[in-house]
Amino acid sequence: MSFRAVGQFPNYRPRRLRQSPALRRLVRETELSAGNLVLPLFVRSGKRRRDPIGSMPGVFQLSPDEALIEATKAFKLGIPAVLIFGIPDHKDKKASGAYHKNGIVQQIVRLLKKELPELLVITDVCLCEYMSHGHCGIVHEERHILNDASLPLLARTARSHAEAGADIVAPSDMMDGRVAAIRAELDKNGLEDTPILSYAAKFASAFYGPFREAAESAPKFGDRRSYQMDGANTNEAMREVAMDIAEGADMVMVKPALAYLDILHRVKTEFGYPTAAYAVSGEFSMIKAAAEKGWLDERGATLEALLSMRRAGADIIITYSAMDVARWLK
Repeated sequence: MSFRAVGQFPNYRPRRLRQSPALRRLVRETELSAGNLVLPLFVRSGKRRRDPIGSMPGVFQLSPDEALIEATKAFKLGIPAVLIFGIPDHKDKKASGAYHKNGIVQQIVRLLKKELPELLVITDVCLCEYMSHGHCGIVHEERHILNDASLPLLARTARSHAEAGADIVAPSDMMDGRVAAIRAELDKNGLEDTPILSYAAKFASAFYGPFREAAESAPKFGDRRSYQMDGANTNEAMREVAMDIAEGADMVMVKPALAYLDILHRVKTEFGYPTAAYAVSGEFSMIKAAAEKGWLDERGATLEALLSMRRAGADIIITYSAMDVARWLK
C-alpha cells in the first residue's frame, strides 16, 4: 500500500506487529536462509594444514583434506555451495598454475566432487594468485594490462576447472570479453552445460585488503583501477552487466556488497538474472574487529548486513560467515 493510498483512508492505523514475534515472522517480506549462502575456501597444497589468516579471524588457508572437512560441515548445515580460491606453490608471468591439470584448484574440485557430489563447487577464475606480479592478466613492461592477450589464459583456466568437475565457473578478472571467450572455450570442448557466474560489476575497493593476504594476491606494482570499476559509476556498472549477459553469463555478481547495495538493487531490478552479492573480506573483518572490541554484536550485525543484501535483490550471498550464519539461523 502506497503512502498516497494510505492517505485515502483516514481511519487507517498500522498495527504494532512488532509486539508479536510470531506475527512478525508471518508478515516478513525478506528471508535469509542457509540456502542463499556460499562459503569461500582458500586452498593450498599439503596435508592437515590450517594456516590462519591474521586479518580474517576464523578463516584459514586449507590443504585439500582440511578443505574437504570444512566443505562437509558447510553442506551438513544446509549451505549448498562453496567458492574455491587456489594458492599455488609456484607463480610466473604466464599464470601456468591456474590451468595446470593438477593445479591446486583442479585437485580440490576433483576431491570435493568425489566425496560430496551434491555440493555445488564454484571456482574463481582469475590469474592474480598465479601471476608473479599479482595482476589479473598479462602485463606489458609493468605498465599496463594486455586485455586481449589475457583472454586465452582465462578461457583455458575455466575449461580446466570444468573438466575437473566444477559445477560453475566464476570469472573475477574484469578483462573485457572474458565471458565470451570462456563460453566459447567451454562450448567447443563439450562443456556447454557449465554455467558462468560473472563478477560483472566488480569495483576497485579498499574493502579487499584482507583477501589479498588470504589469497596472497596483492599486486607487486601499481593497482587494479585500470580494469576494476570506479565506485562513482552506476551506469557503467549496468553496461558491464549487460555486456556479460550478452556474452553468455548465466548469473551475475556485484562486489563488494554493502557499499554497493544501490548497484545490487539496480542489477536485479533491470536484468532479473540470478544475482550474487559478495560480502567481501573487509566487510567481514570490520564486524569481527568491532565485535572483539565489544563495540558490536557480531551475530546481530552480520545477520542485518546479509539481510540488507537479500532485501536489495541478492539471490546468492558469498560470505566468510556462512557457517556461523547457518548455525544462527537454525
